[in-house]
Amino acid sequence: MKPSLRWCATSGVKVSLTAAVILLCSNTRPLPLRLSAAALRRHAPIRIHRQRDLQSWESSNWSGYAVTGANGSVTSVTNSWIVPVVNCSIAPEGYSSFWVGIDGFSSSTVEQIGTDSDCVSLNGTETGIPTYYAWFEFYPQNAYLVEFPRAVQPGDVITASVKASGNGGGRLGGHRFTVTLTDVTRDETFSTTSSVSGAKQSSAEWIAETPCCESSGSVLPLADFGTVNYGADFTSAANTAYATVGNTTAPIGKFGANVQEITMVTDTTPSATMAQPSGLSKDGTSFSVAWANAGP
Repeated sequence: MKPSLRWCATSGVKVSLTAAVILLCSNTRPLPLRLSAAALRRHAPIRIHRQRDLQSWESSNWSGYAVTGANGSVTSVTNSWIVPVVNCSIAPEGYSSFWVGIDGFSSSTVEQIGTDSDCVSLNGTETGIPTYYAWFEFYPQNAYLVEFPRAVQPGDVITASVKASGNGGGRLGGHRFTVTLTDVTRDETFSTTSSVSGAKQSSAEWIAETPCCESSGSVLPLADFGTVNYGADFTSAANTAYATVGNTTAPIGKFGANVQEITMVTDTTPSATMAQPSGLSKDGTSFSVAWANAGP
C-alpha cells in the first residue's frame, strides 16, 4: 500500500512512523506534505572523495565529525547548534543542512534529524530568499519536513538526539530509532520513532551537509551559511555533542582513534574546500564548521 504522507505543527508530541501511514500529530489541521520538495533534500550517507590519513577524510557532501564503532555498538548521539543565517547573494540556488545522526559513515542507512538554512523554497523553487525549517530522515526513506507552530529562525538554539531502541519487528523489521529535536529558543519539541532495515549502528555523526540530488545524481550547491557552531561552548546545552558507543558515553573528543574529521570538498581534481571543520574544543564537546565554496 502506498504510504499516506502528511506534515503538521507539533509541540512536545511524540509520533509513531509506520509503513502504511505517516501522521505527524497536530494541534491544527494537517497540511499536505510536499513530496517533491522533500525529494530534493535527501540526506544520504557520506560520499568519500579521499582519505587524507587515518582520522581525516574529504567528502563531497559532509563536513564535521564522526565517531566509529563496531556494528551494533552505537546506541545514541546528541548535539546542539545555533541555526546559522544564510547569505543568498552568493549561491541563490543553495542548500545547507545541519544534523545529528547514527550510521552513514560506513553504512548505507542514516537515522538523522536536523535543520536547514536554504535559499530555495520548500516546494523547490529557486527564490534566493532564505528559508529555515526542521526535518528528519530515516534514509533511504524520504526526508520529512517538521513545521513548528513558531517557525525555526536563524539564531535559534537547537538540541537534537538519535537513540536506538532494539529490534523493530513488524512489517519494516530492522532496528528502531527515535529522533528528537527541540528548538530551545521557541520551546518547541518534535519526536518520532521508526524501524530501519539494515541499520548497522556503526557510527555517530555531527554534520553540516550539502544534500542530494540534482537530476545527474550530484549533490546540490552549498548555501553560504557562514559558520555554524556546535556544542555546549556555544549553546550552553549540557551533554550535547555526546555519543554512546558500547559501554562508553562521552563527548566527541574522548573517543580517541575512533574520531573522524571530515572536510567537504568539490568532487573534482584538484578539489576545492567547500566547508571546513575547526578543531575540537579542549574538552571535546564543541566545534564549528565554516563555509568556503558553493561547489559542487
